[in-house]
This record gives sequence, structure tokens and C-alpha cells, in this order.
Amino acid sequence: MTVSARPMEPAPAPGAGRSDAVPRARHYQGLQLFANSFRPFFLLGAIYAAIVMLVWLPVFYGEVSLTSAFAPRDWHVHEMLYGYLPAAITGFLFTAIPNWTGRLPIRGLPLATLVAVWGAGRLEVTFSAESGWLTALLVDAGFLALVAAAAAREILAGSNWRNLPVVMLILLLLAGNVAFHLEVHLRGNADYGLRIGISVVVLLIALIGGRVIPSFTRNWLVKENPGRLPVPFGRFDMITIAVSAVALVAFIVRPDSQVTAAALALAGLLHVVRLSRWAGDRTLRERLLLILHVGYGFVPLGFVLGAAASFGVLPASAASHAWMAGAAGTMTLAVMTRATLGHTGQQLTASRPTQAIYAAIVVAALARICAIIDPAYSDALLHLAGLAWVAAFAGFAVVYGPLLLGRRRA
Repeated sequence: MTVSARPMEPAPAPGAGRSDAVPRARHYQGLQLFANSFRPFFLLGAIYAAIVMLVWLPVFYGEVSLTSAFAPRDWHVHEMLYGYLPAAITGFLFTAIPNWTGRLPIRGLPLATLVAVWGAGRLEVTFSAESGWLTALLVDAGFLALVAAAAAREILAGSNWRNLPVVMLILLLLAGNVAFHLEVHLRGNADYGLRIGISVVVLLIALIGGRVIPSFTRNWLVKENPGRLPVPFGRFDMITIAVSAVALVAFIVRPDSQVTAAALALAGLLHVVRLSRWAGDRTLRERLLLILHVGYGFVPLGFVLGAAASFGVLPASAASHAWMAGAAGTMTLAVMTRATLGHTGQQLTASRPTQAIYAAIVVAALARICAIIDPAYSDALLHLAGLAWVAAFAGFAVVYGPLLLGRRRA
């Protein structure tokens, strides 16, 4: 699979390459929230991620009850994996596609409709004990189905065949969401749907992150810190992704197998080597870049923890939280901050509030992983992780909300 190396950078000036559609999009006269897909999905997704965690802690300790047909743990997992993350992915995807294809972005009423379907899915899942499991499934799964259909239409219309496999991953995420709903209804808990969703997210990070992180790093180093540069995407990256895909399939099917453990360990080692080739140690001066490398570092950590779990050394949730709270949480915030700055005409550098957001999400991820590894301190670490998570995502909404609601700086 090939993914454009600059999907979230500001578009070039008129006449530069295929971006001539983007300047025309600036004449949009409707509500600014729906001028670009990153605006509503990043803002509402971040707010929702904070709300889910604020609700989850009292639910976990039995202080609040839910009206969902999902068990409390499954509701929490589902709304992070299939609620928040699809919003962040959609905001990224439909902002990147116009740069890939040269077509106008999805905006206005079509975008508002997508946002409404996403929001309806969140309500249906949360109140599914009253509305019914089938209604919740249809409405919730309908969002990813619409995203896949819209993305496929844009990519095909723009003859951008090399990015079509992204649509396949969205369809796999949709399949995992459907499996999650069916498992909850038929068995009372979700296992396969959880592992499918996590695996797809890890592959998305490996594929897209493996393109944009070295590209963004190279662009900055050439101008600001000449010297050793990241190794471009090549055969080693393809091998790493292939091994990861095999290991993740084994993780889905037989997570407790020693063969799975060996495959996960090998994938983790390859990702460590891959990350070391991107010159992340040379980006310390620019936290907007550094956080991408830090976020990707949770990918190999998740593979290693997954291997330990398959060998019976650690609980399986250690790997899940390394991938979800660590890799997905950190990488989405890193991309959301960078994209918002770039596409609203701001300077591409991390302010102190932005650096505080980054620190909070890293603390949240590490505290959540440590709470699993050392149960003796789990209560304190769970509260720390929850509060840091809320601080990160609520902080993003507060700091970046005015940019997402306002017009692009000329």
C-alpha cells in the first residue's frame, strides 16, 4: 500500500500540483465548523473522548450505572475504539483525500450529515438498553459504511488508486464494529471485535505513520537541523508491515498461542528498528515532531507486551492499552494538533499549551499501562491516567476549539 507522504500539511499555492481545488474551497460561505472535515470531527471527537473517560471512572467504581445494552467495560472499550477513533480517522482521511486527488473536500450539508450519523451512533450505543441492540448496530455501523463509501468515491473519481487500500482498512474496521455488536448481543461480551479493531488501528498507524513521520521529520531537519536524515520508506518498511499484519491476524485468532507470542515479539523488534531509522532523536527542539516519534514508540511496546501476554507473563490488556491509549491516543492528538495548525494558517510549532497536551496524553498512557503491570498501585494509577486523559483531550478542545470554529488565517 502507498500513502501520500504529506496528507496533513497545508496545501500548496494555486497552480502547484493537484491542489488547485483547495483554494476554491476557501470561498465556502457556510458555517465554518463544516468547512473542512477536520474541524467537526477533531473538535467533537476530542470532547467525546474526554466525556467517555469522565463517565467511565465512576462507572468502573460502581458509582454510576449506564443504560446501555453493553456491559460497562464493553461500552468503554467500544466508545473509545469505535466511537472516538473513527471520528479522528475520518477527520484525517477527508482532509487528506483532497490533497491526494485534487478534488474539493467534503463540506457543508454532506459533512454535517456524516457528523450527525456519528453522533447518533454514540447516543444509540449508550442508550441501547432502551432503543435495542439492532437499532444501535445499524446506526453505529452506518457511520463507517458511509465513510468507506465516500472515501472510495473520492479516491476513484480522482483516479488515486494507490490510496484505495485505505478504504479496505476502513471496511475491516467496520467489520470489527459489527462483530463487536454481535458478540455483545449473542455472548454478552466482545473479544474478536475488540482485537479486530485494535489490529486495524495498529496497521493504520504503521502504514500512514510510517509515511508521514519520516517525511515531516526530513522536511524540518533539512531546514532547521542539517545532518542525518530519516531513511525513506522502502523494503524494510514493507517487511515490517507484512510481519505485523501476520502477527496481528494471529493475535485476533489465537492470542494465547506461543506462535502468536513469537510473531508479536518479532514484529515489535522490527518496529523498534524502523523507528530508530527516522532520526527522531534529532527533533528534540520541535515537540510538534517529537510527539509523532513518541506516539509511534507505543506501537512496538504494544507488540512486546502482547508477546508477554501470549506467553502468560502479563494480562492481555497491557498490550491493548499500549496500542490504544499510547499509540492511538498520542498519534491522533499529534496529528490533530498539527493538522489544525497547518490548515488554519498557523505556524507549525508546538506552543506551551500544546506541549502540555502532549505531556498529559503520554502520562495517561504510561499510567494506564503501569496500572496493569503493577496492580498494587492500580487505583492511584487509574485515577492519574483518567485525569491526564481528560486533561489532554479537553485541553485540545479548549486550545484548538477557537481555531477549528474560526476562519483560516490568510
